[in-house]
Amino acid sequence: MKLFLGIAIGLLIIPFGLFVFVQSGRAPVSAYDPTMPMEAFFAKIGRKSRIRAEQPKRDLSTFTTDDLEAGARVYQKECSFCHGLPYQPNPDVAKGMFPKPPQLFTEGGMVTDDPVGEDYWKVKNGIRLSGMPGFRDSLSEAEIWQVSALLAKADKLPDSVKETLKPTIGSASPTQPLANTVTQKTKGPGKE
Repeated sequence: MKLFLGIAIGLLIIPFGLFVFVQSGRAPVSAYDPTMPMEAFFAKIGRKSRIRAEQPKRDLSTFTTDDLEAGARVYQKECSFCHGLPYQPNPDVAKGMFPKPPQLFTEGGMVTDDPVGEDYWKVKNGIRLSGMPGFRDSLSEAEIWQVSALLAKADKLPDSVKETLKPTIGSASPTQPLANTVTQKTKGPGKE
């Protein structure tokens, strides 16, 4: 009987201790706080298992250069703000995020080892508590596949696709805030 009582008390102490810790205001919730022990480990296991179970299968060789160029336009508009552009400094917004968004066109940030279906799942559904939004309500299926193919082939893109990924004058880039671009575009003849 004492053994069962000891086990029951032991099992109750852990969630109670966690509740007291969180309620005390000491839980690391700021983007600048260090991670809790085992936080990244458990988050990664859950994310990988879910994606592996649900990712659609598609052959990467079915995507054309036109698909990759369309994906580059989607990436330029929807993704570069956090994930950056090739040969550009990391975007300022990425510096204040936790976890830091991978810079998808730099060594170590590329997802070219992932199946294109995994990239598709991440773009479509987003990743909870990471800052990565889901785009299933704002991009078409074709656009999600195109940007996913772009990312899966990021290390061997045709020159025309690389050209599409270059920042354009007057567009928001990782080093130019979006607000400045909007202000410049709204000013016209007679507008101050």
